[in-house]
Amino acid sequence: MNPLPSFPKPALEFSAWPLDPRIVMLNHGSFGACPRAVLARQQALREQLEAGPVRFFMREVDGLLDESRAALAQLVGAVPQDVVFVRNATSAVNGVLRSLPFGPGDEILMTDHEYNACANAVRFTAERTGARAVVVRLPVPVGSPDEIVERVLEHVTDRTRLALLDHVTSPTAIVLPIERLVEQFNARGVDVLVDGSHAPGMIALDLERWGAAYYTGNCHKWLCSPKGAGFLHVRPDRQQGIHPTVISHGWNSPRPGHSRFQDEFDWVGTDDPTPWLCVGEAIRFLESFEGGLAGVMRRNRTLAREAREILCSRLGVEPVCPAEMLGAMAAVRLPDEKNSSGADGAGSAFDIHPLQTELWESYGIEVPVLSWPARPRLVLRISAQMYNSREQYEYLADALGSCRHATFDATRGNT
Repeated sequence: MNPLPSFPKPALEFSAWPLDPRIVMLNHGSFGACPRAVLARQQALREQLEAGPVRFFMREVDGLLDESRAALAQLVGAVPQDVVFVRNATSAVNGVLRSLPFGPGDEILMTDHEYNACANAVRFTAERTGARAVVVRLPVPVGSPDEIVERVLEHVTDRTRLALLDHVTSPTAIVLPIERLVEQFNARGVDVLVDGSHAPGMIALDLERWGAAYYTGNCHKWLCSPKGAGFLHVRPDRQQGIHPTVISHGWNSPRPGHSRFQDEFDWVGTDDPTPWLCVGEAIRFLESFEGGLAGVMRRNRTLAREAREILCSRLGVEPVCPAEMLGAMAAVRLPDEKNSSGADGAGSAFDIHPLQTELWESYGIEVPVLSWPARPRLVLRISAQMYNSREQYEYLADALGSCRHATFDATRGNT
């Protein structure tokens, strides 16, 4: 990686995160970034644990867990009794899918924008049970939320048993009209599992009012908690049949003041619970900015829109969706690859495209470049967090105009 030029200057909030100053970090969406204050809280909790492991796990952790759960539930518009912590949204999706009794002829609906890991969980479940995975191809570019609702509902049949829907799509960063979709599916007697991996800390949530049967989200992304903190919200009438992927003591060890749903998920074996216990501290950190967390979300959404305008203007491409359907991320269609080869699919989330490598090695820019929906199509996805600034996206646009990788030519518009 070559040294960064003095331009662009990092945002004033940059020092709140222990980020490498040599990197222009425009990919908060993949794994988040944990602030110093939250990491300090996690280290204190780890020291508390190791100072008395038996005391911590047998006497202290339940109270700490309930305190963190209460803070999270208040943020997402839920009651604590309906919320459990998980390691990540993918774990929650797997837990729900493994718990439900699918059979031959049943249909599980998802879109072609679904995160690959969770789409794989649907495919695995369908293969194991004889059910069928139904993939809805969403229009790109999309003109309005109405188009999404109409396209998805066209694929609902009397065999649809569950719909797995992103709240914020991973490859295209489109905020789907989840409240409207859940309402329509509920009216048809079909449960919805919302993959809200990116939503907490990016979008205001009101889970109890929306009424989805299942909603999962990550706290380590836009809430900035340590890695390994996600949650699953299950509507009370659906909790009895839902289990974690690991069955442990909670199966037959009830705790006063907790449901079996919480008992099973709160303890799935000896592990480090400190990411879960830091969620409250992460919320407090974001609330400390001017305007609180609501102000953070507004600021990041505005910056993501500005960044997309810069890139679309420089590259001469259309936006993939209206500005109203953006949160703190945005995707931009790049010119198609030249002389692309290899598999036709989008590939793993851990595949690194050569253009992404060039941006990293030559310009110090960390930003994902995805072959989506398949080669030769390319999508670049930017994120906006408090440590980012407009100048960084202008620097990215300049870098794209100078990239020399053989598969990419920024001077050609999309066809």
